[in-house]
Amino acid sequence: MFKNITKSCLAVTISAVFLAACSTSPTGRSQLKLYSKDQLANMGAQAFDGMKIEQKVSQQGVDNQYVSCVASFITKHVPNSVFDGQWELVVFDDDQVNAFALPGGKIGVYTGLLKVAQNQDQLAAVIGHEVGHVIAEHGNERMSNSALIGLGLEATNQILNAKQVANSNMIMAGIGLGVQVGVQLPFSRTHETEADLIGLELMARAGFDPTQSVELWKNMDKASEGQRTSEFMSTHPSPATRIETLSVNMSAAQTLANQASDNPNCSM
Repeated sequence: MFKNITKSCLAVTISAVFLAACSTSPTGRSQLKLYSKDQLANMGAQAFDGMKIEQKVSQQGVDNQYVSCVASFITKHVPNSVFDGQWELVVFDDDQVNAFALPGGKIGVYTGLLKVAQNQDQLAAVIGHEVGHVIAEHGNERMSNSALIGLGLEATNQILNAKQVANSNMIMAGIGLGVQVGVQLPFSRTHETEADLIGLELMARAGFDPTQSVELWKNMDKASEGQRTSEFMSTHPSPATRIETLSVNMSAAQTLANQASDNPNCSM
């Protein structure tokens, strides 16, 4: 009898935890978020500090100034409830066509991206997308799903408290530095599409030309010819799918851009 009561109590407790952790993303999708914003910000800061040590930071002043200029217009429109401090941006000297944003106001851009994002508006589309992941708390959602899959809340907290985030592939994947293939794959594709839409709105509100988000993905498509896997096995939607999604939402974005008070003029 007591054993059954214990199980019932445990089930009620677990249910209460998950009910408290349920929330809604900016696009209206249900999310499970088990971690606090402070925990995620701590993870982001630890991972970012590790990257600055392990990877080569660009010393090209022109590149740094240009990327910082674009990012400043984007982050200006991030709600204070997401992050109300000074964003830290680092340009990494690496040929990979990539960028990322982390909880706690961290943004990383690789120099290889600047060869594909050919103007300020296309770069804004990328940075807006990456910041969109932070706004939607995709890192929290990924970490929460990782906890359910097997990492566990306690194990995550031990890694966090030991300041080993930069050495934990699973946690780095969770907060946005890479992804896991397998059970979490569908979540990642959903996150990417959601971040595209949030990023489109961000860049438009910041005064950038939202139509350049489509041109960016045309460039990405050309740059990755012969290198892409099928969309089903990819954690990212195909460029064609992204372009279609962005195009469907372009009219609303253009209206926001026309109403924007900012007029970015970032030059490389």
